[in-house]
Amino acid sequence: MSNPETLSLAVRALAPQFTAAAQALAEHLCLPQVAEEEGDMLLEVGEHGLWLRELGKGAPGPVWVDFVGGANAHRRQFGGGAGQMVAKACGIKGSIRPSILDATAGLGRDAFVMAALGCSVTLIERVPVVAALLADGLARAQADADVAAIAGQMHLLTGDAIELINNWQGEPPQVIHLDPMFPHRDKSALVKKEMRLFRPLVGDDDDAPALLEVALALATHRVVVKRPRKAPAIEGRAPSQVLAGQSSRYDIYPLKSLSSR
Repeated sequence: MSNPETLSLAVRALAPQFTAAAQALAEHLCLPQVAEEEGDMLLEVGEHGLWLRELGKGAPGPVWVDFVGGANAHRRQFGGGAGQMVAKACGIKGSIRPSILDATAGLGRDAFVMAALGCSVTLIERVPVVAALLADGLARAQADADVAAIAGQMHLLTGDAIELINNWQGEPPQVIHLDPMFPHRDKSALVKKEMRLFRPLVGDDDDAPALLEVALALATHRVVVKRPRKAPAIEGRAPSQVLAGQSSRYDIYPLKSLSSR
C-alpha cells in the first residue's frame, strides 16, 4: 500500500451521551478527540452509529456502513441473488456455498452479498479507520432482527492481509476474494464520494501482486480478483477465466472444482 497523504483526522461525539464511546474509539485508533468541527476529516459518533465525514467547502456527505437499510438492503432484496457477478465468480450455485475470505473488505458490500447467500465470510481490512466503520456496521446489523443471521456469518479481522494469510490458523478458506484499490472510473456519486474520502487514508494497493501470490497459496479452490473492466490483470500468474460486466470484471484463478472439498 502506498503511503496515504498527510491529513488531520479526529473523533467527535455528536451528543453528550456518545462522549464515552467517542473517547474509547479515539484511544483505540490513537486519534485526538475534539468537541467542535476542525481538521480535514472527522469520525463522528452519534445515533446513526459511526461515520466518516470530510470537512471544508464542497465536501461530500458522510460515509458509513449500513447493512440494515440503504443500498445493501436493496441489493439483498432485489440484487439478483446467486445470479450476481460476485456470486458467480466465487462459485456460488445450486447448493454450493463455499467458505470465503474477503481479504480487501473495504465497506463490506461484496462480503455482505456472499453472507446473505449463505456463505461463511471472513473479512480482512487493514486500514484501522475503515475497519472501525465495518465493525460499527456489523454491530448494528447483529442487533437487527432482519439481518442478524447474515451478520453472524461475517467475521472481521483487522490487519495486513498478507501477514494474516501467511500466518493463517485453522481451516483455510475455499475461496479468496480480492478487490485491490484501483483508480475507479465509475461515475456514480456514491463511488466518487467514497473514493474522495478513502484515497488519502488508503492510498493504492501497490502490494497487490504479493497479495495475489499468498492468496493462491492459501485458498483451496479458487481466488477471484475484482477489477475495473479495462484495468490490467494483477502482475503475476495469469487468470484462467474472466467474468466481465459493464464496468467491472472478475479475474478467476481456479485451483480445484468447488463440487469437491
